Amino acid sequence: MMTAHEPDAPLEDDDLAGYDVNGRMCIVTRESGSPEELIRFVAAPDGTVVADLKRELPGRGCWVKIDRSLVDRAVAKKLFARALKMDVKAADDLGASVDRLLAAQLMQMMNMARKAGQFVSGSAKVDAAVRSGAALAVFHATGAADDGVRKIDQARKAWHLGMETEEEIPSFRLFSESEMEGLMGQNAFIHAAVLAGQAGEGVVKRAKMLEQYRIGGQSRAAGGAGRQKQ
Repeated sequence: MMTAHEPDAPLEDDDLAGYDVNGRMCIVTRESGSPEELIRFVAAPDGTVVADLKRELPGRGCWVKIDRSLVDRAVAKKLFARALKMDVKAADDLGASVDRLLAAQLMQMMNMARKAGQFVSGSAKVDAAVRSGAALAVFHATGAADDGVRKIDQARKAWHLGMETEEEIPSFRLFSESEMEGLMGQNAFIHAAVLAGQAGEGVVKRAKMLEQYRIGGQSRAAGGAGRQKQ
């Protein structure tokens, strides 16, 4: 896997279309950033543009900041062909396709966290995990009742104030119950919490990435469980 600090990489594998001395450069904003702040895109064998979320596909790549609106703009302005220096086709729904990939990646990590004992669901278990400090983040279905969300928000605030932490435990509302049922089956939830551990940390990382992609800018997870744009 390449990183932003491998200037000696083979020419054919270097992302010359979006590289500066400080890191990778977004082909839309022309702002540089670390690989964790950007999404890499490459040309598939059939000439279509695909997202390389794991940053491991071979060949020339280009980068776009984690923001759905910027991906859509890159498609509309045909920036991928210019950046990749190839006659490639970016599908009109590329932005939506990336959203689906990010969502599937998050769901897979949630299932891994569940198997590792680092994921609990149900309002009572979530409330207990928050109040004990075991929760790294909480999740609510977008259609969750306001009263249930409010009670868990109160627990988040109580932990934050009581322990004098820098921020409240992050809270996300990214999926409807029906979306989760389609992706997770019987593991779908209304309220859930992810617990400390490698898989749990992976869930939080991917949730922040998906939220950031949908709303643009920085993730607002620490500020509350506001509904996210789909």
